[in-house]
Amino acid sequence: MAANTPLLKVDHAGIQFGGLKAVSDVNLELQKGELVGLIGPNGAGKTTFFNLLTGVYVPTEGSISLEGDKLRGLAPHKITKKGISRTFQNIRLFSDLTVLDNVKIAYHSLAKHSIFSSIFRLPSHFSGEREMEEKAIEFLKIFKLDDVLYEQARNLPYGQQRRLEIARALAASPKLLLLDEPAAGMNPQETEELMNLIGLIREQFNLTILLIEHDMNLVMGVCERIYVLDHGQLIAQGTPEQIRNNPKVIEAYLGEEVS
Repeated sequence: MAANTPLLKVDHAGIQFGGLKAVSDVNLELQKGELVGLIGPNGAGKTTFFNLLTGVYVPTEGSISLEGDKLRGLAPHKITKKGISRTFQNIRLFSDLTVLDNVKIAYHSLAKHSIFSSIFRLPSHFSGEREMEEKAIEFLKIFKLDDVLYEQARNLPYGQQRRLEIARALAASPKLLLLDEPAAGMNPQETEELMNLIGLIREQFNLTILLIEHDMNLVMGVCERIYVLDHGQLIAQGTPEQIRNNPKVIEAYLGEEVS
């Protein structure tokens, strides 16, 4: 990747469902290492935009590229291998599996041993499985989940489930992490802990992060830049201070014109 090439470049991207433009003419760039927020009222198109980035939806207009490579038309698992991982607004864990197995599943996408070795139970299969388990345990220590390795995910408190979902997303070794309302349902203490965790994983894993969030304290506290989406279109971008005082943003949230 050239020094001046954005990690993520979204160029006039959008999607139309029948006659409805859910997202339209969005331009967005992320540089490597940035922590950027994407905010907007309910129904603004934020999660739809994440679905465009991850291949769940194919854009009907514009282009999306990661490190200069076009992503349009790639299946979600191929985009994950390219380096984009995400969490979801509604937690999507394998609830009947253990904490450890939830993370090991993510490591399987990067496994070095072959399907052949797994089918025939060759030594490379067992050594590969041991390596993944050791990595997963070390990884879960970072998220303070190593004391619940063998608990079923469904039995964890809500805040721990959120941390586990982020851990699983990071286990795929992404270049770009998309967090879709990670603080949803959290109490103030859990939200504060999440803010600290986001900063920690960004530095420790050299990540670029794009964050959807309704908790303005969290967004203003951790993000360097913020994009604002309303009715599927970007209406503003800038620093937290610029966004806080932008009349268009205030109007979008309050539903009235600001004089």
